[in-house]
Amino acid sequence: MDIILVPGFWLDASSWSDVTPPLVEAGHRVHPLTLPGLESRDAPRAGIGLGDHIDAVVKEMDRIGGPVVLVGHSGGGAIIYGAVDARPDAVTRSIYVDAGPLAEGGVINDGLPAEGDEVPLPPWGGFEDEDLVDLDDELRARFRARAIPQPKGVAYEPMRLHDERRLDVPATVIACEFPSAMLREWIDAGHPFVAELARIREVEYVDLPTGHWPQFTKPAELGRAILAAVERSA
Repeated sequence: MDIILVPGFWLDASSWSDVTPPLVEAGHRVHPLTLPGLESRDAPRAGIGLGDHIDAVVKEMDRIGGPVVLVGHSGGGAIIYGAVDARPDAVTRSIYVDAGPLAEGGVINDGLPAEGDEVPLPPWGGFEDEDLVDLDDELRARFRARAIPQPKGVAYEPMRLHDERRLDVPATVIACEFPSAMLREWIDAGHPFVAELARIREVEYVDLPTGHWPQFTKPAELGRAILAAVERSA
């Protein structure tokens, strides 16, 4: 299977490097992406929006030319959902790593403080305690050293969706900072945060208790969880 891995904010393709070994060993082809504006700290970010990141994933899907599994971490979940909407027949499963689909008109996070055309990685005090579980001082230092400012438009631009066949694509949610039981409670309560997730017709939940960056705090466990979901899609 071809597996496209989309990083969350402030990260490039290399953020998946400790996650992919189990997938490669199982014979799958991995395609971790570095999205526009994330090529380096000096890369231009003006004018890059959510649609540009979705288009980059769709371009990779078209290049591969066959069925794919899409994996998105954090804000990357919205990006892969946009790609599912663009190519619903090409996706066998979407996997959301501490993430979920974004509804029409929603934004990933327009509360993040921007500096001009970009959103730098905020100070750790700007995150919730649940985000930072298992992210010790060493991992925090390594993350900050590699962090690349996110294009502001990706965080602030509204989602635009067009094809409701996206709702037929099976999904896996790998729940980290919030357990799957809590996600189900939110769905039952009609919470807007999970409104689009509630519309997807086939969703499985996998619990991987840790903070918001399991690719750093539990990479081997995350790799195995992704592999299990991929193999259920074969």
